[in-house]
Amino acid sequence: MISYWLRAIRVKFLLASVIAVSLGLSITWWNSGGIDIFQAILTMAGVVALHASVDLLNDYWDFKRGIDTKTKRTSMSGGTGVLPEGLLKPKSVYNAGILFLIIGGLIGGYFVMLHGVVIGAILAFAIVSIYFYSTKIVNWGLAEVFVAVKGTLIVMGTYYIQNSDLTDISILSGIVVGILSSLVLFVTSFPDHDADKEKGRRTLVILFGKRNAVSIYYIFPIVSYSVILGCVVMSIIPLFCLISFAAIPVAINSIKKLKSSVSDNDKVIPAMRSTLMFSRLAGTLFVIGFLIGY
Repeated sequence: MISYWLRAIRVKFLLASVIAVSLGLSITWWNSGGIDIFQAILTMAGVVALHASVDLLNDYWDFKRGIDTKTKRTSMSGGTGVLPEGLLKPKSVYNAGILFLIIGGLIGGYFVMLHGVVIGAILAFAIVSIYFYSTKIVNWGLAEVFVAVKGTLIVMGTYYIQNSDLTDISILSGIVVGILSSLVLFVTSFPDHDADKEKGRRTLVILFGKRNAVSIYYIFPIVSYSVILGCVVMSIIPLFCLISFAAIPVAINSIKKLKSSVSDNDKVIPAMRSTLMFSRLAGTLFVIGFLIGY
């Protein structure tokens, strides 16, 4: 039973939020040489709870809308399969999603009392967008935008909790990891193109078509690395953050795999795995850059 719930929560995708929180903490460490451990742990718990909530609610609504019964599930796409396979009850998954949303909201509420309106605004956006992600946001074609904004706000919020301040560094660094996370969602939507389109979803792959969408891939790493390079040149972030460029070969390999397999859903799987690896590796190296920069 536990394995079913871990599958429903999509544990491997939680790493995106872990990296975002870690980045906010690493920037704090780079600035001041210390962090509030208790608030750091609580921040991580709250963010992970909110991330688990959106994944569970997404699984529930995709099943209710009949999307997951139309897709061919892979290790990277097509939902978790726990509902189509009858491993968990839909109501249980929905209730779990709401429970995690409440837990994340309560932790966020604690920080609102400590740090005020900025955290309150971030928390309000998170709760509303998480609840309506699978029913409204994806229908409006804003899923990739939501993920990018989510990653940015996690870094900003984590930094603000530690410092009671927002800086250009926290905002720009948040944009970097937010876009890297959005890239993963973008690529994993390729195999689900037909089912998503039939059921009213609007992803970038649907809006541009599979062939044209491949070219969009380049935009994600180009924007992320342009921000990093620009910030290093302007001495906004430490020079060591350039170690994130070591992940570029993985991105190039991912693009090649996607180009050669865009018309075959089974062959897209290696491209999705490679993209996930690139996103996590680049994000992790970016975090390390701040730590060794101190």
